[in-house]
Amino acid sequence: MSRAREHGSEHWHGRTFRNRAACFGAAGRKHASRLARGTSILPFLFVAAVVLVDLAGGAGMIWLPLLAAGPALAATTSRPCGVLGVGFLAAALSAVLGIRDGVPGGELTAVLSALGAVTLASALTSALRWRRERVLAAVRSVAEAAQHALLAPIPANVGPFQVAVRYSAAAAEARIGGDLYALVPTPYGVRMIIGDVRGKGLPAVGTAALVLGVFREAAYDEPDLLDVVARIERSLARNLGHDDFVTAVVAGYPEPGRLEVVNCGHAPPLHVRASGSVVSVDPVDPAPPLGLRALTGESPSLQVLPLADGDQLLLYTDGVTEARDHGREFYALAEGLARHVSDEPASTLAALEAELQDHVGGRLHDDAALLLLRKPAAADPAPVAVAGGGSVVVPSPPQSPAAGVSCGRCPG
Repeated sequence: MSRAREHGSEHWHGRTFRNRAACFGAAGRKHASRLARGTSILPFLFVAAVVLVDLAGGAGMIWLPLLAAGPALAATTSRPCGVLGVGFLAAALSAVLGIRDGVPGGELTAVLSALGAVTLASALTSALRWRRERVLAAVRSVAEAAQHALLAPIPANVGPFQVAVRYSAAAAEARIGGDLYALVPTPYGVRMIIGDVRGKGLPAVGTAALVLGVFREAAYDEPDLLDVVARIERSLARNLGHDDFVTAVVAGYPEPGRLEVVNCGHAPPLHVRASGSVVSVDPVDPAPPLGLRALTGESPSLQVLPLADGDQLLLYTDGVTEARDHGREFYALAEGLARHVSDEPASTLAALEAELQDHVGGRLHDDAALLLLRKPAAADPAPVAVAGGGSVVVPSPPQSPAAGVSCGRCPG
């Protein structure tokens, strides 16, 4: 039994040693992997280039100080551990090259001291940069969470409509802002809104959130579309300043073939008939933007137009129509829509967005939102009704009341 215990003890110790070795090996591989992920190859290439120049020219002290640029460059691309690794490599190579080239000991010590100081300063800079990047990533994640909490994606089919949405941001970092649109099915048919908040930044975000919240509630509660607009107007009157306003188009589809539109100082929608012709839905009685009714005393009017099977309706913000090319020419949205209209709203907007990007030379100077609805023809597959709607808020610069112009080149 004693031998059995000794054998078992040897077996246990051997297994423990192997387990510890495996743990140390795994930890080492994990640390090496983390170091590799946090280090760019560019600083190593620079250090290698300095070493090759020194070996080729044999200049010694002339080139050795340039090795300090390695950790300094690593501070802009790598984590602190990567910076220390580059600095250690540069110091080792500097010592080897200094001894090889016969650099005096005092001068070589000064070079190594300077290299160590630059490495430590670069590592501290990298740590501060990495911390700021983590804070920025956290802020962006909060913005995205706020966007998803406030908004929901618009599905491809809402009620009887095929739907497509496109937004081209002038700034890729932007998440939420003052352009807004929403589409919801209600007991009174599908209702939608698109608008621009005057101003930008957090105040514009708050106003856009307010408009969307009131719209969602009123769209479900109010049978009359004008009452929906009145609810939004009253809420803005209580919460906005005297100089603030929101241009918007509120539309509804209460029954087959009947589209109701209320335009409050916004760019007019474009009606695409089944034949392919594009008509601008200009307001018959122009109304002031939301939030300014008390100053003007004017009330918006309800405009009714037929929407037959195969017809489409495009809602948009001014970032589309005010996009200019290098010759300062505005983008002709109605003509572009007539060129690219198809039975698939997503394909139509993809082509419009590509043409818009080409028109401005690849970079928009303003945010541009597009919302396209299509009433499928009888021969088309029936769309799937969706229980809930969606909305999106995006950044926008100040919006001024826009007056729409019909497309003169497009057939009526």
